[in-house]
Amino acid sequence: MTARSFFLRVIFFVLIAASASLHAADLSEAVILVAKPELRDELYGSTILIATPLGNDQHMGFIINRPTRFTLGKIFPEHAPSQKVADPVYIGGPFNSQLIFALIKRQDSPGGSSFQLMPDLFVAFDGETVDRIIEAEPEHARFVAGLVAWRPGELREEIERGFWHVLKPDAQLVLRKPDGLWEELVHRSENAGKGI
Repeated sequence: MTARSFFLRVIFFVLIAASASLHAADLSEAVILVAKPELRDELYGSTILIATPLGNDQHMGFIINRPTRFTLGKIFPEHAPSQKVADPVYIGGPFNSQLIFALIKRQDSPGGSSFQLMPDLFVAFDGETVDRIIEAEPEHARFVAGLVAWRPGELREEIERGFWHVLKPDAQLVLRKPDGLWEELVHRSENAGKGI
C-alpha cells in the first residue's frame, strides 16, 4: 500500500467517524423515542416514549401510547373528580407501576413535587398535586402508571444498537390519541432518514 492510499483510507475513516458523531443523538436534552419496528419486545415494542436526562448520563421517561382498560374512576372509586376523567390510565413504564403520574402540558410548573420533562411539559408525582390536576385541568394531562428508568449510558447504548428513532421533544404528542401515532412517527422518522 502506498503512502497516498494509506492517507486516503485514514481520511475516509475519519470522515465516517465524524459523520457518525454528527448523527449521534443529543441526550443532554429531552427527546421523544419511537421504537423501531425491529424492536420486538412485549413492553417496549411499538412504543413512543418521552425521555429526559437526570445527569451522569442517566435518563428517565414515560411510555405515552399504551392505554390500559382502566380509568381513574375505576382505580379510585371514592374520588369523585376521578369519575369525570373519561380517558384511560396509560402504562408509563415498569418501575413504580403502582404510582400514578400526571404528565401535564403547560408553560409553568403545577407545583408540589413536579419537574419539567421538556418545554411545555411537566410531570407531577406527589398525590396532592396529581389530585389537583385531576380536579382542575385533566384535559391538559395524561395519567400514567409507572415510569421507565435507564442506568448511566444505557439509553445511549440502546440508541447505538438501533432500538429507537430519536425525535426532538414535542409536548403536543403527549395528549394525542395513540391510534396510528406510532406508525405515523415511524414513517416520518424513516422518510427523514432517506431525505424525503
